[in-house]
Formats: sequence, structure tokens, C-alpha cells
Amino acid sequence: MRILFTLWVLHMVGLGYAQDLQLYLLAGQSNAVGQGDSALSPVCSAGSAWEYVATHDVLVALKDPFGQDELHFQRAHTGSLAPVLAETLYRRTGKPVVLIAAARGGSSCHQLAELNDYGTWDMQGRLLLMPFAIQKVLAAERKTGKHLQGIIWVQGERDANAINDGKLTAERYRQALEGVIARFREAFGKELPFYIVQTGYYTGHPRTGFDAVRQEQEAVAAADRHTQVVYRGTTSFADKGWMHDAIHYNQTGLNHIGTAVADALVNNYRP
Repeated sequence: MRILFTLWVLHMVGLGYAQDLQLYLLAGQSNAVGQGDSALSPVCSAGSAWEYVATHDVLVALKDPFGQDELHFQRAHTGSLAPVLAETLYRRTGKPVVLIAAARGGSSCHQLAELNDYGTWDMQGRLLLMPFAIQKVLAAERKTGKHLQGIIWVQGERDANAINDGKLTAERYRQALEGVIARFREAFGKELPFYIVQTGYYTGHPRTGFDAVRQEQEAVAAADRHTQVVYRGTTSFADKGWMHDAIHYNQTGLNHIGTAVADALVNNYRP
């Protein structure tokens, strides 16, 4: 059935159906990958949501576990925010959604926060993720005939830990985040919307670095009319029982985030 859906959407794209597709990138680190429970993810309506798979250059029906182990990015273990994001966005707009996964657990925004082979979104480091994300988005644009409409960014825990460890300053983190946004816009348009899900807390660890990251995320958004903080409630997840472990959100939390992000995208929708 999944193969039939894939063939159908490719046929419709060829007929010009791409005019109605919405194309977004979900990027960041492990909470963007997803550490939830696929059994608690919604099932997307038939024909409503697609994932772009770079390895085979195809669109497949979107479901959890979302993402692929490709181009140094990772697949959800096992639930993510992607299905509820796509399904809610489709129900709000009536337009099918294509999501591109580009997230890697433990990846940093600034190279000084990079650990081992976890990668960084910075311009220097041991494993540079930005070129692979750009490569994947460009391929998805060719496949769908649609320009990227925005980036959902779920990242910051690694840099917050580096701030706590004294390896990184809040100012350097902010500069790195601004650099990430600038490089995406250099590739995909100077007014490309950038949607930030604010970083939460790491249970049992100092909150100082996490508060610093959240503050700088707010500052970057306040200074840029095309960048928006679309979710701020992650710091309350532990109290609500919405954590999978000390740092990762469970499926209830991921579903809550996905719904809120979809609402923000609808408010900023540009065909």
C-alpha cells in the first residue's frame, strides 16, 4: 500500500499537483529525530503527508518511525513529532505536506560544543551537517517541484551542556545559531521562515546553560522578523510527565509540540 501511495503522489506531482504541496524541513538534534513511541503517533490520512527519502530519491507515505539513516541523519526511535505536525497542517490547510528529515542526536550548533562523531551545524568541526541538509533539501525540491517553505528547528541541548561545562558562551551560541539561519537562507531564500522549538531542561543537571540557550533563541527571533519561537513549553514537560528520559520528550510531548508548530506554520503559510 505504501508503494501505491508513493506512485500516486509522483504521478500527481508530474501533473502539476506540486502547486498544492507544502515542503518543510525538520532539523536539529535528538528531540528532532524523536525518541517517542510510534504506537502513540497519529496515522496520517491517506494522501495527506509524505517523507522525502534521499537514498532512493522518492516520496513515501509519512509515518513513524520518521526519517532515515542517511547522509549522517537518523531515524526516529521510534516516535517523532512529524506525523502529528503533518496531519494537523494538512487538516488546517487541506494541502498535502512533504517533510524532509535532517536531524542527528547530540549534534551541536557551535563547533566548540561538538562531541565525538555527533556532528555540528557550524562551518567547522569533525562532522559538518549543513552541507548534507542542503543537499537533501535541494533534491526534495527537484522531486516535488516545490520551494522549501520553512525550517522547524529543534536543537540546543548539546550547546546548553557545553555552556554548563564552560566550553561555550551564550554569545557564541547565539552567533552560531544566526550563522545556521544565514546559511539556510543563502541556499533557499533570504526570507525563508525559521521556526524554533525552544530547548527544555536536562533533569538532574544545572539549568544555567539551558536558560542561556532559551534566552538567546528568544533574542535571535526578536531581532529577525522571519525567525519565530513557536513553542516555549518544554521546560514544564518533566512536571507534566511528558519526558521519555532525563532529556528527551515522550510521545505525548512530541505530539503537543507538533500540533503547536503546525498552528504556527498555518499562520505564516505562504504558497
